[in-house]
Amino acid sequence: MLTIYCRNTGTSKTFPEGTSLLEMLPEFEFEKPYRIISAKVNHVSQGLKFRAYNNKEVEFLDASEYSGMRVYRRSLSFLFCKAARDVIPGSRVHIGHAISNGYYCRLFKPDNSPVSDGDVSLIKARMQEIVDKDLQFRRQDISTDEAIRIFRDRGMLDKVKLFETNGEVYTDYYTLGDSPDYYYGRLVPSASYLDVWDILRFADGILLRVPDFKHPDRLARMVDEPKTFEAFSESTRWNRIMDLETVGDVNLAIRRGSASELIQVAEALQEKKIVQIAEEIERRHNDEGLKLVLITGPSSSGKSTFCKRLSIQLKACGIRPVSVSTDDYFVNRVETKLLPDGSYDFDNFDTVDHDFLQSDLLKMLGGETVDVPEYNFVTGLREFNGKKLSIDDNTVILVEGIHALNRLLTDRIPEELKFRIFISTLTSTPLDDHNWIPTSDNRLLRRIIRDYRNGSFTPRQTISQWPKVRAAEETWIKPYKEDADVMFNSAYLIEFAVLRNYAEPLLLSIPKNCPEYSEAHRLLKFIHYFTPVSDREIPATSLMREYIGNK
Repeated sequence: MLTIYCRNTGTSKTFPEGTSLLEMLPEFEFEKPYRIISAKVNHVSQGLKFRAYNNKEVEFLDASEYSGMRVYRRSLSFLFCKAARDVIPGSRVHIGHAISNGYYCRLFKPDNSPVSDGDVSLIKARMQEIVDKDLQFRRQDISTDEAIRIFRDRGMLDKVKLFETNGEVYTDYYTLGDSPDYYYGRLVPSASYLDVWDILRFADGILLRVPDFKHPDRLARMVDEPKTFEAFSESTRWNRIMDLETVGDVNLAIRRGSASELIQVAEALQEKKIVQIAEEIERRHNDEGLKLVLITGPSSSGKSTFCKRLSIQLKACGIRPVSVSTDDYFVNRVETKLLPDGSYDFDNFDTVDHDFLQSDLLKMLGGETVDVPEYNFVTGLREFNGKKLSIDDNTVILVEGIHALNRLLTDRIPEELKFRIFISTLTSTPLDDHNWIPTSDNRLLRRIIRDYRNGSFTPRQTISQWPKVRAAEETWIKPYKEDADVMFNSAYLIEFAVLRNYAEPLLLSIPKNCPEYSEAHRLLKFIHYFTPVSDREIPATSLMREYIGNK
């Protein structure tokens, strides 16, 4: 017999060795507002078919928890891919980036014809048929060489390249009926668990709709995001042109000795975009009197370095940039609103004294010189240290901060004077055709490395705070991104290959007996897919240096 401690109930029960989590679940009584779909065992994500052979700590999860939702979405992706291949034999499915609260998928048909409403209806009907039959997701553990043979025989060369370059001796994959597929995490036990989904035609592909994170018993509300979609599409088009469609392609290029060239291309692409943005600001400054450039983006998207590089390009255009950070207009810490857990809500819009900030901007636009505050993050006080700002006819003001695109921040300033920029990390290279890399993983790794390098937080603390950061972004940043005049993609072509060298030891430092180990374990597995690359050829001005520092 073995003892299982359940975190959901705070109680322990004994079971025979080899009992599955699915068999244990009915023995633990706790509130289950949504269906349990996965679990964490000793802080590591596992499927419900996991069998215990010694004492364990278990936490059962539904789709309202990040780990549980990832399990659901992976499983739904497999369901969609199998159904598409079943009804259109010889087709290839590419699960694309997250958009409009779903996933944009491309369907490549053997005859190269476009996706039709009939295709979507057939796939949807087959998906529902698989759900109704409750087909099982079955996990297989085999040697990597055998996995390569299986997927090569199926013509799934994207997975072959990933396996050939990940350096693992053994791997696992799943089957759904007679269809094999690979996902870099666990899946639900069977298809009947997938009861909230939909598909519809979207652009030149299909949108796979998923459950709402806060209410996983209903579909997430569709949101029109044409600018985000075009920014993603621009990156993926370039990847196809360069034959770098998946991580396996990038790994093979690195192994052929092309890392230096890939770094140079990544830098050139970003600099080209910054130059284009600066030239558009110059045009609107000269033709329309533009004076205010509002810049925002989520945590670790690269706002600070972008602002510096944009300033240089604006100077090259003959424009004098003056920078203002919304952080310097924080209210004093004692006036900051609190979250339900009693901690300070530094991301709330009212944390910024927006009336004071807008007053200073209006004074500068009116030709006055203003005393600009500087926020002391140690004392939590706004200080006036003699910093003065003024502008002239040749000046534009760069306002950077998480609320910069919120229209209430500058609602008394005429719209024709403003230019809005949204910065994000639109990671466009997936692991393979069915495993897209979330943009949030990119930013979390950046933040872990930077926080540790700056002495701000330990890796464990950064991971612990991340859910709050993500929640704040959903409330205060994401709703305004489509208001941007332009989007800048700060994702770096071989970023994960470079970050692996820094992130790996930090993630390994997180103890296995703490809740944050679950995320550390997932990220460690994830970065091992990337062939590491030294940062010695990354220039000092690179956006990447904001996170890894200069040597």
